[in-house]
Amino acid sequence: MEFIKQYLDISVFAVLGIMSFLALAYTIERAISFSRIKVERYPQLERLKLDLNKGLPVIATIASNAPYVGLLGTVFGIMITFYDIGQSGQIDTNSVMVGLALALKATALGLLVAIPAMVFYNMLVAKAERIISFWKLAHGVTDQN
Repeated sequence: MEFIKQYLDISVFAVLGIMSFLALAYTIERAISFSRIKVERYPQLERLKLDLNKGLPVIATIASNAPYVGLLGTVFGIMITFYDIGQSGQIDTNSVMVGLALALKATALGLLVAIPAMVFYNMLVAKAERIISFWKLAHGVTDQN
């Protein structure tokens, strides 16, 4: 239990930090890539879709899983708090509240990673759909064909 107690915050923050970095890196890479795409260079719609969707699943995965990583940190933090209470044999309201408040910071950080990642993902998907629409207009393709 001491190992978990000592390395819990560092581990959770490191994982969420890596997730945040990856989400930001993929978002920047996709935004740059989208700005350079010329629809006239794509004779096939499927090839365009393949190029547009690169990296988007990574951002979506980070957005959907970051809260769970934070929640896992919170659960472990609460377990540590209750373990400490059990070991001491005393219930000190002050230490319980401080322990629970500190445990919740992992969930908050998970949400701070997930919310921007989801915003970035939605923006990139909308941009990809606009590019696909431009391709269809340029090639005379309608949804009824």
